[in-house]
Amino acid sequence: MLAACAAGFSACQDDTIIDEPVDNETSRPEWFYAGGELGTTLLSTSNAFEQPAASVENQGLYQSFKNGEALFEKQFMTNQTGVRAGLGPVYIRTSCLHCHPNYGHGTRVPEGSFNTNNIGNGCLLVVYDPATEGYVPWLAGMPQSHAVAPFKAPIDESKIKVHWVNAVDDWGNKFPDGETYELQYPEVTMPSDAIYVVNQGYQLPGAYAVKLESTIGIYGTGLLDAITDEDILAQYRKEEADGFMNNGLNSAFFSGGNWTGMYSNSLQGDGTGYVRRFTYALSRGPLQDAAGANAIWNITNVTRSDRRYHYLDAAGTYAKYSALDHEVQAGFESYISRIDPGKKHPSYWTGTLEERITAYLTDKNLDVEMSDEDYTDLMVWHRGLAVPAVRNIDDPDVARGREIFSEIGCDYCHRPSWTTGADEIRDPAKFFKGHELPRFPYQKIWPYTDMVQHKLLMANDIRGGWCRTTPLWGRGLHQKVTGSATADRLHDCRARTTLEAVMWHGYSSRSDARYSVEKFRVLPKADRDALIKFLDAI
Repeated sequence: MLAACAAGFSACQDDTIIDEPVDNETSRPEWFYAGGELGTTLLSTSNAFEQPAASVENQGLYQSFKNGEALFEKQFMTNQTGVRAGLGPVYIRTSCLHCHPNYGHGTRVPEGSFNTNNIGNGCLLVVYDPATEGYVPWLAGMPQSHAVAPFKAPIDESKIKVHWVNAVDDWGNKFPDGETYELQYPEVTMPSDAIYVVNQGYQLPGAYAVKLESTIGIYGTGLLDAITDEDILAQYRKEEADGFMNNGLNSAFFSGGNWTGMYSNSLQGDGTGYVRRFTYALSRGPLQDAAGANAIWNITNVTRSDRRYHYLDAAGTYAKYSALDHEVQAGFESYISRIDPGKKHPSYWTGTLEERITAYLTDKNLDVEMSDEDYTDLMVWHRGLAVPAVRNIDDPDVARGREIFSEIGCDYCHRPSWTTGADEIRDPAKFFKGHELPRFPYQKIWPYTDMVQHKLLMANDIRGGWCRTTPLWGRGLHQKVTGSATADRLHDCRARTTLEAVMWHGYSSRSDARYSVEKFRVLPKADRDALIKFLDAI
């Protein structure tokens, strides 16, 4: 079977290493331009993730890009007027930059407390039902740990503790030649008295557990959005037909050659189904209604014309118990006078305090706090971020590492390249027309992802192990960009080095990447080092 897999891996290469096209002017191979002609920046400094793609300037969108950049970087405030106003009443972070230091993904949470006031702590809490792996309904899916007085934070993060646990794999964390490595994963504890509604008398309906999930990188997402649905469908069909994965494909999304679950938005849109392509959980479809479009609202709870309601828990527990809280009631008059000084919302002002607070927290017609123009600028910036070019392409070790990447089958899931389509803007929320956003038609790009979910089944894994193959482009610049002491790879930043990330892929004998890790670990050390060099270069 292994021989058959090896043959399959070899036969399925999308990119040949010999006789590649090169840039005639610079003699650089095409894979140097990670984001293609329209989406690559040559900068490799600490600002490498912040650069506008060529399409931004080509389309005359540079000023809009810079306006969006300012919205990303600056903190939102509790005042009701001016740019970046409207924070709260409960929120997760005050700015996007808190979660995405220098535009990258989050950094590793240190041993001990969970402090979201630190810029760089991009890890979010995942509070879930252990029986179903689904979010608990009595907290927002992305739980809030801050509030604007008189409201109180749904979670008291000072009571949350993070502990890093050492793990040992089937090989004793040792290569055959004697080289050793370490593996760690986070365990999170959150006592029930850290939960606001519990302290107010709510009886939890069942058990809960907590894990960490890091925010994702945001550069290059416009390029991934430009891949056609047809090409992604073909990739799924190919992998299903090949049958190489120990765990198959996620039947919640795909089975029998077709989609079984697509992304749709029936609240702002018309419910049309779209191919899932973003977040670890593949919870989002096109970028225009994906994580960034959602986060600029739910992280800060700043309303806009298509999100005129607060981001709260699905069960309504926070609104119910806040309305009953005597301290919240005591401060509500002062608070609502600032929120609605003209008394445009009668329900905020009539009835009992409990009724008024409930009306405010559950209102679906809140005042707009972020203008359509500002939101559009933010999405111009989000879609227009370039990808850093590959580094050290003249290093023979990088070239050798690229060969090994292919030889041991890493490029099956981490598919090296795609070619974008016409890039017709799709928006499930029906907000954008398309002409106002940067586009990336017909670009050969090198993200190193198949856009599919697989299972690694690491210790203390998340969502049953299902995780979209993370794009590798630019990841080697993480430490330079964020200033982190560690590489912070994988979904919860558990891997402190690229080598640790590779070895976590083979931790379980049932991992979809086990075959490649078994091949990797028996390589000579020089070849193992070369593969790591390649991964850090792309």
